[in-house]
Amino acid sequence: MGNSDDRKTEPEAPYSIPVLLRGGPDWIAIPRTWQVRSLESEPKVKILCGNAYEHFEFSGLYSIHEGEEFPVYRWSCRTYVAE
Repeated sequence: MGNSDDRKTEPEAPYSIPVLLRGGPDWIAIPRTWQVRSLESEPKVKILCGNAYEHFEFSGLYSIHEGEEFPVYRWSCRTYVAE
């Protein structure tokens, strides 16, 4: 049985579409790209960062990253983990 430090911050398979994450406070350490099932089923994502979740929403825009076009998810808010 794991403790609370064992929580995953990466999405679980089977995800298939890479998206770019943009915005949010400069001090949060989040990956630059993330995986979602589809833009329709996951127009919003939340990523656990410490004791809070960083929320991102599909912006409707696309951007070129490392020579490929990706959907852009923009930071929308932070919520805190309930204790």
